[in-house]
Amino acid sequence: MARMKPRVHNFCAGPGTLPPEVLEALREDLADWRGLGRSVLEVSHRTEAYRALHDRAVANLRALLGLGPDYEILLLQGGASGQFAMLPCNFLRAGRSADYVVRGYWGEKAARQAARVGAVRTLREPGGWTPGAAYAHVTTNETIAGTRLPEAFPPPEAPLCADMSSDILAAPRDYRRYALLYAGAQKNLGVAGLAVVAAHHDFLSRARRDLPAVFSYLEHARAGGLYHTPNAFAVDALAHVTAWLLREGPQAVWERNARKAERLYAELDASAFWRPLAPKAERSLTNVTFRLPTAELEEAFLAQAEAEGLVALRGHRALGGIRASLYNALPEAAVEALVAFMRRFAREHA
Repeated sequence: MARMKPRVHNFCAGPGTLPPEVLEALREDLADWRGLGRSVLEVSHRTEAYRALHDRAVANLRALLGLGPDYEILLLQGGASGQFAMLPCNFLRAGRSADYVVRGYWGEKAARQAARVGAVRTLREPGGWTPGAAYAHVTTNETIAGTRLPEAFPPPEAPLCADMSSDILAAPRDYRRYALLYAGAQKNLGVAGLAVVAAHHDFLSRARRDLPAVFSYLEHARAGGLYHTPNAFAVDALAHVTAWLLREGPQAVWERNARKAERLYAELDASAFWRPLAPKAERSLTNVTFRLPTAELEEAFLAQAEAEGLVALRGHRALGGIRASLYNALPEAAVEALVAFMRRFAREHA
């Protein structure tokens, strides 16, 4: 067997880094899942073994999100982009409108897809909600700009829905204030190819019943999340990651995340060499964006960082610059290594 390279510090915005113990567990599951002599990729979703896996992943999510049996939790194929369309298809009927708070790229993308289905009103900030709206939608964290929506904002009268793909379970939050929330799994919950959806039964009961079954939340709920063959590997990863979060303890994870963000922002604020992009009041805990004095210095920074095992720091093509994503599984040692490198780089090039 070829010798494996040492692990790098992976700051990728998505797919995010995974805990080493989860990677080890997934490697075992790929070869022989639960002693069945088959990979998790080869086991039918109709078996008791898969059903137990699915139920365990959902139970872990309930515990972490603090959601009781009045919420349906669905594990759907795809990611958040699929939910941009599925949400309005289920709840945005003719003659009604939906409010979308648009504060960045992903909020705008969600609103644009909803506008293909029905009437959409966009707001820069939560508040001034439309009376009688079918629902209101927010994006809790914008990965490209590196901004987050403050948790304390005026609630709408309409059911509140949210895309939480990049900061779900990253900080304390009351998930019960949301009628429906969704998240692509590949940042804080596992691997790409899976979307987690949690919907309150009262809101779910309002969904359209005339949709093709595969696009209907109600049909997926009636089928117990098994309307069609699920992405078993992604569900297995979700089960392992949520079990890891429970073992670590949500409070400990939140405190560690806060320390990581505070450490990196403190370094950015300590020198005029670094140019943070997000306003201080809106800074994301999970995606830290900044620039250097010139594009040439940014390219040198990225090349030297990669050589030192600090990878995936290039900013999104829409904004450029540098982006360090500090998801749950990224260890504090990675941030310390990045800060140490930044100090050396600034001394050499300031």
